[in-house]
Amino acid sequence: MRLTISEAEDLVVSILLRNTVREDNARAVARALVAAEAAGQGGHGLRRVPTYAAQAMAGKVDGFATPVATKTAEAVLRIDAAFGFAYPALDLAVAELAPLAAKTGIALAAIHRSHHAGVMGLTVERFAEQGLVALMVANTPAAMAPWGGRTALYGTNPIAFAAPLPDADPIVIDLAMSKVARGKIVTAKQKGLTIPADWALDADGHPTTDAAKAVEGTMMPLGEAKGAALALMVELLAAGITGAQYAFEASSLLDDKGAPPALGQTVIVIDPKASGGADMLPRLSLLAEMIGSDPGARLPGKRGATQRRLALANGLELEDDILQLLGA
Repeated sequence: MRLTISEAEDLVVSILLRNTVREDNARAVARALVAAEAAGQGGHGLRRVPTYAAQAMAGKVDGFATPVATKTAEAVLRIDAAFGFAYPALDLAVAELAPLAAKTGIALAAIHRSHHAGVMGLTVERFAEQGLVALMVANTPAAMAPWGGRTALYGTNPIAFAAPLPDADPIVIDLAMSKVARGKIVTAKQKGLTIPADWALDADGHPTTDAAKAVEGTMMPLGEAKGAALALMVELLAAGITGAQYAFEASSLLDDKGAPPALGQTVIVIDPKASGGADMLPRLSLLAEMIGSDPGARLPGKRGATQRRLALANGLELEDDILQLLGA
């Protein structure tokens, strides 16, 4: 089945409305999930809808929550997601941080009592489209052990970064600290597919190609010890300094059992003109041009932006298993 972006969003909204989610929150979630699907990030896209709906119905996420921002310092916002979905809180951060960074040169939002942050590249890109540089980190429920250990203490803990270019799509970097995003393993489990043996360990600490066993085990860190160290850094930035729950304290994002995960996200936004002068955007463009002039080199973010434009023009082709998950 092929749906337009608008039709796909309306479908998600209709499902969430039937599962105790307020309409404005449902619309924020739908925009984020459909944008993820359009960007080719299916693990953070429409496959999440049934779980989100079940969690809202069970009260694991509050579909009627309203995020609240409190200015705690000249350029710092503390945002309480109120055990609701992350996307309304992130929308609030984008609305409040952009003008604040334009005024102060740099601004930070610390979000707590939050939920799944989805494709964070889509969030930081919204700042880059306004001429700002943005860095975002988020913690996720425990899925990765410290290097050398067996007990999952860190999440996959993604980092996202975006920088504006004057006459082109922004540079967007979005990566998990695990070797692959956990969403890819969840997708493989849903499809009954095997995974590469170096993606994850089973519950006994052995490499596995079984996606179901991988979900019950731990993820392999990106770059081995270095990735595990970066996951710790993200844990401290996203949860330690925001007052959110650490990964090992958070309940799963993959089921409707337990208390709200109460995760954290931190967003830092910089006005490049304040930090480097009025000619900063051309300087950023110069580096991008040098990368683009190298045959075979690819600027991060280009592929996703191209896929979203195609989806906007041609709609989304939804696989049969997604349609079954959505009951469509």
